[in-house]
Amino acid sequence: MILPAGRLDAVLAATWPAAQTCACGPFTLRRSPGGGSRVSAATLDADTVPDAAQIDAAVAAMTGWGQVPRFRIRDGQARFDTLLAARGFTRHDPTLFQAASLTALPGPPPRLSAFAIWPPLAIADEIWRGGGIGPDRRAVMDRVTGPKTAILGRVGDKPGGTAFVAAHDGVAMMHALEIRPQARRKGLARQMVAAAAAWARDRGCTDLAVAVTQANAPARALYAGLGLVEQGRYHYRAGVADAG
Repeated sequence: MILPAGRLDAVLAATWPAAQTCACGPFTLRRSPGGGSRVSAATLDADTVPDAAQIDAAVAAMTGWGQVPRFRIRDGQARFDTLLAARGFTRHDPTLFQAASLTALPGPPPRLSAFAIWPPLAIADEIWRGGGIGPDRRAVMDRVTGPKTAILGRVGDKPGGTAFVAAHDGVAMMHALEIRPQARRKGLARQMVAAAAAWARDRGCTDLAVAVTQANAPARALYAGLGLVEQGRYHYRAGVADAG
């Protein structure tokens, strides 16, 4: 099972949308103050090599918005990546797409161990805030116009984790999986992925995908153990003033 890079890019854009997008030559620019790199990075719309003037125009537009110029570089854009490196743009947050067919994922989790609910309960927002997912990133979830839900996971009779799932073009993508420290290493994340898969099946999806940073070894191992395989990679190049 291979999901094309363009399809995954479209799913990412639809399930974690920027507050504002606009075209700038061969680029799509994104603006979302406080929403993180995924919703503030420009992307090159084709695997062509932009010229210096086109890059300058994109940089000027992002700077005019008051945000550090940042580009997301996907597989097949090595020459563009080299151009940005030569201009002093720093590489950060290499990320993997991992995905699996829903037929290969576990069935529904045990009753009341994890369930889908939208809008999220207050405890879900509390868990997200504890993991650094504050109002700006919550606003990203609220902007999604397609099918979406929050997954609330429980250990015993206590809420222990939450995640956001949204669907586009037959693919459900899970974002913002957060497990409370006291609920870790108890199988909760697996139960929440199973709940996400069950929700996705009910909405006619065929696949479940995630975007996980390469540095997040525990999450990558979790998804690989459930059968999610690497489908592609991307990373960012940001202006030298970027603090990370």
